[in-house]
Amino acid sequence: MKLKKFKVTNFRSVTDSGWIDASDVTALIGENEAGKTNLLLPLWKFNPSGNGEISLLDDMPRSRYAEMRKNPENHDFIECVFELNDEERDIAARFGAEREKTETLCVVRDFTGCYGWSFCDDDALDLHEAFEPVDNPVEEEGQEAPEPEKGPNLASVFREHLPKFVYYSNYGNLDAQIYLPRVVEDLQRTDLGSKEAAKARTLKVLFDLVDLSPEEVLELGRASVTERVNAQGHAVAVPAKTEEQIKLDDEQVRERNALLQSASSKLTTTFTDWWKQGAYRFRLHADGSYFQILVSDDKRADEIELENRSTGLQWFLSFYLVFTYESEDSHEDAVVLLDEPGLSLHPLAQRDLSRFFDNLSKTHQLLFTTHSPFLIDADRLDRVRKVYIGEGGATVASSDLGAGRRKSGVLDAGATYAVHSALNLTVAESLLLGCCPIIVEGPSDQHYLSAIKNILIQKGKIQPASELVFPPSGGAKTAKIIASILMGRDDALPMVLLDSDAAGKQAAKSLQDNLYQGVKERVLLTDDYVNDLTGTEIEDLLPAPLLVQVLDRMERRAQQDFEDFHDSEKPIVPQIKSWAKNEGFEMVEGWKVQLALAAKSKLLANPDKHAADKIIEQWTALFEKFG
Repeated sequence: MKLKKFKVTNFRSVTDSGWIDASDVTALIGENEAGKTNLLLPLWKFNPSGNGEISLLDDMPRSRYAEMRKNPENHDFIECVFELNDEERDIAARFGAEREKTETLCVVRDFTGCYGWSFCDDDALDLHEAFEPVDNPVEEEGQEAPEPEKGPNLASVFREHLPKFVYYSNYGNLDAQIYLPRVVEDLQRTDLGSKEAAKARTLKVLFDLVDLSPEEVLELGRASVTERVNAQGHAVAVPAKTEEQIKLDDEQVRERNALLQSASSKLTTTFTDWWKQGAYRFRLHADGSYFQILVSDDKRADEIELENRSTGLQWFLSFYLVFTYESEDSHEDAVVLLDEPGLSLHPLAQRDLSRFFDNLSKTHQLLFTTHSPFLIDADRLDRVRKVYIGEGGATVASSDLGAGRRKSGVLDAGATYAVHSALNLTVAESLLLGCCPIIVEGPSDQHYLSAIKNILIQKGKIQPASELVFPPSGGAKTAKIIASILMGRDDALPMVLLDSDAAGKQAAKSLQDNLYQGVKERVLLTDDYVNDLTGTEIEDLLPAPLLVQVLDRMERRAQQDFEDFHDSEKPIVPQIKSWAKNEGFEMVEGWKVQLALAAKSKLLANPDKHAADKIIEQWTALFEKFG
């Protein structure tokens, strides 16, 4: 199962988040106290990998606690929609479901922990009453036929297929020196606060992962004790030991050292296999009642306490422990939830973390909260969801990055600043880091071209010498201004790609007659890279069936589907506008960006399905011009 979208209701500060689309990597951006964490926690508690118990007192909205606690079974706090794979749809069909109606599954959970199940396209089917047909018992002569046996129902089968959710926050970061008696005590307590519980959880998985018991390490360490504390708190010497006691103590010390050495080797090996950014070596050391994690690497051979290494390394090691251990039984299906990851990392290290997320997303979906522009990929703004405080003080999430709270008629830009900063960083990298900028007209162009770039690189069609970035100029008329700003240090003008509509052709002529007079070939028009069409726009570079499909799903107001209106021998954008006018409505502001985001997501998810060889050839010809 793959999480497609989710909605949080009546959970802490969230009254109704609205539907939040989930992609391979989803970033929830928002100001402090906007409620970002309160969108991750209910997801975790939907099907937690570890801990994650539902607490009525902590999780119900305080304003409704007195009312809701009386009948928690009547209040759902999370609703998730999952996309089923072919195997799961086959299972549903065996249980009597119509296979064509089993593409998506809706699952809710209430405050008692019970689940509700339905197919999004067939809510009439009761999954609790759906059983796989079995052979009826043979009725013997003179005996009443026994009741046919029923196996598990479809709901219980799908319960085993739900992905686990692994949640991690900075509260779980390990300390350098750990007092073992406190560890033993905390691991047995159920009344710890959130910070203490998170740290205890990380310690538990550390000891479990390396096959150690804190009780055993503590007990074996008592052999080296030379003094104890009496009831009055004074240190008193331990009586002299016999030869037999000394021999036994020696065995215990050697046993503990061997266990710690084995555990150190296992932690080093497994962490190195997982994290490729440095060759770290860990040594677990115990001294009496204290336990330490020492770290060295190829650049710094001296062993240093974990606490005195970078907070980034502390975070990576602690997250690794929780993720690896808790997702072990469902490694390929776990959904990773990270609360404010990489806060203490240098900006460049945050960029590395962003790339690490991309690698992790090949096997796991990932959702994280942030307000750092360095963790937002300007090429993948379709992954970003804005979290803000709506009317009445409740948390709201939206894919519309311009959405926000209005107060006295003023739009609260809030966390959108992080997105603006990410876009500005893309432009800055073009100037400072040797990237190759290609100026485009708008953000939709940027979305389409970044997707095409990734597909062509994956297919080995292009091997750009430097990173290709697509700063939007805000329209054809302002392309000249952006080109002047982005002129390279060697005075080389950046490439420009414009639509072949009237505005684009006029802007191209103006550029070629003035700023680009000596390098007219650096100003490109879409008509040159779309076969058999004229007057094209960036959308015509994309497979038309894909855009048609996405548009019909996106726009439900029309009586006639755009699929029945579309003419493949004409540019698509004027047709969309004409179709909307004929149907009696206007396309909403920013519709081209919405279309681009949705089309980009589907295209990247399955490029071979949507992009035929002919399309790939057109794209390759265009990108070869970029250099």
